[in-house]
This record gives sequence, structure tokens and C-alpha cells, in this order.
Amino acid sequence: MAVLKPFKAVRPVKELAGNVAELPYDVMNTEEARTIGEKNAFSFIHVDRAEIDLEKDVNPYSVKVYEKARNNLFDMIKKRILVKDNKENLYVYRQIMNGRSQTGIVGCTSIDDYQKGIIKKHEFTLESKEKDRINHVDFCNANTGPIFLTYRAKGEINNIVSKVTAGEPEYSFVSEDGITHIVWVIEDENTINKLTNLFKEVSALYIADGHHRAASAVKVGLKRREENPDYTGEEEFNYFLSVLFPDRDLAIMDYNRVVKDLNGMETSELIEKIKEYFEVEKLDDEVHYKPDEKHTFGMYVDETWYKLTAKKGTFDENDPVLSLDVSILQNNLINPILGISDPRKDERIDFIGGIRGIKELEKRANNDMKLAFSMYPTTVQDLMKVADSGNVMPPKSTWFEPKLRSGLFIHELQ
Repeated sequence: MAVLKPFKAVRPVKELAGNVAELPYDVMNTEEARTIGEKNAFSFIHVDRAEIDLEKDVNPYSVKVYEKARNNLFDMIKKRILVKDNKENLYVYRQIMNGRSQTGIVGCTSIDDYQKGIIKKHEFTLESKEKDRINHVDFCNANTGPIFLTYRAKGEINNIVSKVTAGEPEYSFVSEDGITHIVWVIEDENTINKLTNLFKEVSALYIADGHHRAASAVKVGLKRREENPDYTGEEEFNYFLSVLFPDRDLAIMDYNRVVKDLNGMETSELIEKIKEYFEVEKLDDEVHYKPDEKHTFGMYVDETWYKLTAKKGTFDENDPVLSLDVSILQNNLINPILGISDPRKDERIDFIGGIRGIKELEKRANNDMKLAFSMYPTTVQDLMKVADSGNVMPPKSTWFEPKLRSGLFIHELQ
């Protein structure tokens, strides 16, 4: 039984929604964030990456940064760039990218559901990244970025969302990257009650993107419980901001790999070793190979593409983790042949989201790296199978597009 709770969103006034909405804090570095902030005084990046409004040598994890984030958020509220709704609502958020749309319900989910495993994970988190967002949420007294959740589509929920989206939207704008963003407000109590009751019949929610934001939001909630021993469970800090999408709406992009060297081998030696685990096919010069089915991989080295097909016996199709293409490549090539045992920490490997395209892999392999691997995308069903099994995926297994914008909805903790 999943909890979905309406809330009083702090959100942009209608005419400024497109100016305020910004990409998540963790998809850009400080200099990129600073450039965005210099161009747009309304951008929510001034809250999510507040170091851009301080001296350039400031430590981005210092108390000064979190205090500045809080002050910037309060200033946006004071200036009525952001306004808090008078009643608890749910919201619908649609994004359209390259003709494909994904439509989710915006509300709050429960830290207890996260603790009990009703909200399921598929990635490990890093303590250092968690600590940053814990401080950010705690100082701001708010969830400033939503968690991207998915669930197995349910017809009755889809029907309600379809009726809501047939009405007049609250926001509709196109961001600089060409993605359309549309928001509807669900104020009707009967509709809100129907949706919250229908989610009680949903057995699991899955984190698609935002594992660190989710873990941090939960830890702040638990901290507030310790500070308020008489808490009832109804307080806002018991919940965190989420957008819930049906699985049928989502598409995962490929998450590709580039490697700095051949681990001391010549190309011919590398290919001979790979043949123990993969069928290897050299491709024509004009081919830029992107796999079109599971268990196939592209390899680019010396300005040439090869198609690799995993041989039988190199993976266990019944194991939700070992059958993933990212596992097959890691366990049969990147680790034993290239000597990269821990891709989380090894500086010889880098990862490139599919949004950058195959040409980016070629560019990197021809410049600062030596070879590249193009991947077939992990599916949402793969993600759910791994999460249901209680396991986690290898690092950099999924790349979701489009990214949820921050600043359209803020959830105050008290």
C-alpha cells in the first residue's frame, strides 16, 4: 500500500514558471550553474546551487552555501516569485521531448514507505552526496527537488489523469533545451481522494532517478522526528516531494562507457581476448554503431566500430542483475580484460549519457580516451526486477530523459 499525500506547494507565479524552472542541481558543475545564474535572476539554480552567489573560492559544502540557499529561497517567497497554495492539492506534470510525453502525479510520499521498502531502490548512494542534500533540505526547511518515481500503470489512475489534463493547465512553457513542460492543479477533493485511495492499492513505487535526494529527504525526516519526540506522523517532515509516473510513459536511454587505455595491449590482442566471451564483427567505416537488441554492444577503437555479441554462458538470464548488459560488459570485458574492477572509483573509465549521441563517444575515444562502448538501454522492467529482488544495479545503468525541473514545486517541511 503506497501513500500519496496532497500538499500546499510553494510554486512560481504563473508568468514566471518558465524562468524559475531549472535542471536538477546534480547535472551540472559549479561553473555551468554560475553561467545559468548570471543569465537568469529568477532561476531556481540560485537555491539549488547557491555557491554561485558567493565568492568563487567558497567551498560548495560550507555552511555559508546552505545559509545562502535558505536566504535565496526565502527571498523568492518574499518577492512573491514563489507563492504557497492555500490548500493541499495534487498536481499533474507533463513533459514532452522529441514527440514523446511522460505525465506524472506530483504529491508527497512517505518516509515510512521508504523505510519499509514499499518505495524501492536500485542504486547505492554515497554518504558524501547524501550529506550535501541533507544540509540543503534541513537549512531550507523544504524539499526543493522532486524524486522521480514510477509504478506499474493502473487504468483507473490513467483515466483520472486523462480527465485532469483535458482541462486548462496552470503552466505551459518550453525550456531552452526544447522540452515542453505543462502543469495542472488538482484542487477537487473528490479527485484527490480517489487518487490517494487508488495508490493504496499500488504495492510498490520505484525510484527511477533521485536516489540521493530520496535518501537525504528521509534522513532529514527522521532527524526531525528525533527533534520532535511527540510527533504524530502527520507533520510535513514525514513526507517528501515526488512525481509518480506510470511505467508505460518512461523510456531509459543508453548509458555508454569510454576507457582511457587498452590495459597495456595492442588492439589486435584486445580483440583476440574479447573473442573468448563475445562474437566480434568488424563494421564498415561509415557505420556508427548503436545496439538495437539486448546482449549486443558497440566497441569503437582506432576509428573503427565493432559489434560484440555476448556468447552463451557469459551471463545468467535468470539473474536480474547478472543478465543486465551493463553487468555482462563489466564482468566479461571491462574487469577481466581491461582491469577495471571498480568502475565507481577507477579514473580510467568515464560514462556518457545517451542524450550526447554516438558522435560524442567517437570524439572522446579519438581524443582523451582510447576506446568506447555503446550500450543497449536498460528497460524500466529490468529496473523493477532488480529492485523487487532487493538487489542494486551496477553503477551508471540508467539515464532518464527528460529530467524533472526543480523549482516548479517546493514542499515545506513545517
